[in-house]
Amino acid sequence: MNKNTMNSEYKKYALITGGAKRIGAAIATALHNAGYDIFLHYGKSKAEANTLAHTLNSIRPNTCFTYSADLNDPQAAAQISLWVKEQCQHLDVLVNNASSFFPTPWETASQKDWQALFTINVQTPFFLTQALLPLLIKGNGSVINLIDIHADRTLEQHPIYCASKAALKNLTLSLAKDHGHELRCNGVSPGAILWPEDNGKTGNDSSTQQAILSKIPAKRLGDEKNISDTVLFLVNNSYINGQIINVDGGRTVHS
Repeated sequence: MNKNTMNSEYKKYALITGGAKRIGAAIATALHNAGYDIFLHYGKSKAEANTLAHTLNSIRPNTCFTYSADLNDPQAAAQISLWVKEQCQHLDVLVNNASSFFPTPWETASQKDWQALFTINVQTPFFLTQALLPLLIKGNGSVINLIDIHADRTLEQHPIYCASKAALKNLTLSLAKDHGHELRCNGVSPGAILWPEDNGKTGNDSSTQQAILSKIPAKRLGDEKNISDTVLFLVNNSYINGQIINVDGGRTVHS
């Protein structure tokens, strides 16, 4: 069944990785509000995922489904794709939102750091998209990759993270070019939307925060809705393909 037939029975499906909280939860909520059934992947945030699913299912029963997988596991992409394939025959939207972020100074960065950042930020999105290509093509789908403004303008002390996001940006453009006749692929590059969660490794102290704010013409952080609104815009506009939208309060004009 093609969604372009406007058949009222057509169900729209969206998969969001890292969708339990913060930006991922905002995207999941926005897509659900737009009529999508949600496949909600999460890592360790079980309580948040269950709470969000309960909220969305209370609005429309049986429209949000959760699944936990460690995206550091090379088998995660196959596991998630199998879960989705068991529940639907097409996929309208894939949002590769899940990401890992921590500093890796040149002097001390390890191969373990490299592997962790590139597995979650590049390898898993690539192989998850690859595994779901048949469903995405059948649904004339839209892939949205969450990138970062620092894919182009590197962030101090984060060379591996920035390189991983640059690689994801390149994959976004590659998919848009190679399969643009069957699906669309775009990227959203957030600037300072939320301060990173304090995991003891982010270097997220007050002086760092003030330095970041001083470079933003808007002089404030953005919020999750700024990102979810952009994702919806890209999903809804069927003639936008291979584009990366910076959502950064103007920070990229600073340098």
